[in-house]
Amino acid sequence: MDVIADQYEIRQARPDDEDAVVEFTEDTWSDRGSSDYIPRIFQEWIAGDGDDQRTFVVEAGDGDDSDIAAILQAVVLTDHEAWAQGMRVNPDYRGEGLSTRINDAALRWARERGATVARNMVFSWNVAGLGGSRAAGFDPCTEFRWAMPTPDSDAEPELVIGDEADAAWAFWSASDARTDLKGVALDSDESWAVSEVTREKLRDAADENRLFVVADDGTRGFSYRNRTYDRPNDEGDEETWAEYAVGAWADLDACRSLFAAIARDAASVGAEKTRVLIPESARWVSDVAASRVNVSDEPDFVMAADLTRARFE
Repeated sequence: MDVIADQYEIRQARPDDEDAVVEFTEDTWSDRGSSDYIPRIFQEWIAGDGDDQRTFVVEAGDGDDSDIAAILQAVVLTDHEAWAQGMRVNPDYRGEGLSTRINDAALRWARERGATVARNMVFSWNVAGLGGSRAAGFDPCTEFRWAMPTPDSDAEPELVIGDEADAAWAFWSASDARTDLKGVALDSDESWAVSEVTREKLRDAADENRLFVVADDGTRGFSYRNRTYDRPNDEGDEETWAEYAVGAWADLDACRSLFAAIARDAASVGAEKTRVLIPESARWVSDVAASRVNVSDEPDFVMAADLTRARFE
């Protein structure tokens, strides 16, 4: 518990907070024709709270007159990386500095568990969210887009596709993609989160036939499938998605072969849709476009906070 003023208290979220949270989050992005995920998954979301996850709320008022003024979840992803997500402030309480206060509480919690860096993701169009992140101690980290190849069992890469994890690691370590992405890709456990690519992750992917390495007189690119999942489409029907943690390549020919391999793999696991994290720049996006692969309309931004700073101790 953290009392930040007579009328506000930061505490862990409880199941009976659901109605109050849904009320102020259900119209979060209604002006953009999209819905917030928190009202759909609140109970499931907070059920994961434990040693490596904590959902925080700001409670306003007292007793029967209490209300939920803000919500935020922090997750410890690795021995030194944390993730902050679901930052929402009730419109009735904006302008009170609550986003900064709840962020500080969540990141101090992550620091107590050994994390030295915390990241979050903000849609590039969310100017208020970007400003709030900077005020809460996050600095710019990287930006990315989604490449979305169509699953195709008949796709034929022009270059050889292998699965040598150490070759992929060596390529990643020296690649422009790694530099542009600051070493991160989609996390293997927490959806919509990023964490550092490691040699161990690549070896695990290779062992499970999820790693795709482009080879042609040397290593020229790689990707690996993170997971598959089902989600409803706009008509409410379930669709299977295949998610690939990152796409990295040396040149346009390697890009074409890499996405052909991804399209073929996605079809093999029964996916109807895909998404592949790629760096955001004219080079990467135009390579994907030239490979006749769909790309998301807008980038997403990743911010990072140094948890060794005094404010998080």
